[in-house]
Amino acid sequence: VEMLGYCTWSFTDLLSWLNGYQKRYGFVYVDRDENDEKELKRYKKDSFYWYKKTIEANGANLTEEQGK
Repeated sequence: VEMLGYCTWSFTDLLSWLNGYQKRYGFVYVDRDENDEKELKRYKKDSFYWYKKTIEANGANLTEEQGK
């Protein structure tokens, strides 16, 4: 399949109205939960660096196996 683009769900973790912060979809972890703001520090996840490499390589680093 020819792919023209890729859209991420969210850059940072986001608050779900249904699940709070139980599921973390973003590339950047935010140190907080629905009950405590904590320090609100941000930490880059492994997926952040994977996506950065993918953008830099214009997708050339992707293989069919990664899509399965």
